[in-house]
Amino acid sequence: MMTILTTAEYKAPESIEDVQNLLRDQVYITDRALAVPIFLAMKLQRPLFLEGEAGVGKTEIARALAAGLGTKLIRLQCYEGLDVNQAVYEWNHARQVLEIRLMEAAGDVDRDSASADLFSENFLIKRPLLQAIDEAQERPPVLLIDELDRADEEFEGFLLELLSDYQITIPELGTFKAVHPPIVIITSNRTREIHDALKRRCLYHWVDYPDYQKELQIISARIPDAPRKLAEQVTAFIQEMRETELFKIPGISETLDWLSALLVLNQTELDPSVIDDTLGLMLKYQDDIESVKGEPVRAMLERSKNRGPRRGGRRRG
Repeated sequence: MMTILTTAEYKAPESIEDVQNLLRDQVYITDRALAVPIFLAMKLQRPLFLEGEAGVGKTEIARALAAGLGTKLIRLQCYEGLDVNQAVYEWNHARQVLEIRLMEAAGDVDRDSASADLFSENFLIKRPLLQAIDEAQERPPVLLIDELDRADEEFEGFLLELLSDYQITIPELGTFKAVHPPIVIITSNRTREIHDALKRRCLYHWVDYPDYQKELQIISARIPDAPRKLAEQVTAFIQEMRETELFKIPGISETLDWLSALLVLNQTELDPSVIDDTLGLMLKYQDDIESVKGEPVRAMLERSKNRGPRRGGRRRG
């Protein structure tokens, strides 16, 4: 879990164009197809479910949105075995035990009053989902539920009450309901299907790999000092590589890492040897590296010279 507090003034977008401008100000390049569901999710107070391959920028959408709105980003990173104690709340057992001992030492232990004291908010540890609906929030936070497909299917049940009414019930304390409902972004890399009951509560958008022109815009905005020719060559080569059968296709983050590395190596243009030397920046599996190293790299580089904005990103799955 990670919480980031930004200092910009909060102002909700009033149009789809406002959403695009807000994200662009945070160096996140988006098109209208994505800006529309983001805008509607905020206006309708519905969660936005973003699905797509790892590395296409789903998580970064939530970061950019929170920074642009000047609100908190509350992140719940999902993993196998995630349960209510890590996601919603738990009791501070160490403090409770200490409080009991202090009561016993003072000779002032009344079971009913002690139980009420020990299970009060003073001993409650609020985890990301409960933080997101805390009435102390002065503005709607952005709640990022990241990589939901990594969590067990049973965990999805914990989300249903929250996503239905932006409320959570704690048996000892009652129901907590958001004064300012959070802007909820749920991401999935589609390693498994998410249950329909949860999907029905969300707006949906598939985040695809960017086409040539959009990826060039992204890397030019993120790494403005890169020579234009090198940026164009890197973009074209990555686009060509995504057409190759690989275990893990490089995402936008790999494109940015690779270009940054090439600048450190003082490269002004691509050649087969430097590509071979830096394949580990793009590919994360040895089998993938071995399958493209050498002659395949040379062939891809040659084909990429004729590549431009004529093709879109590759959709898989």
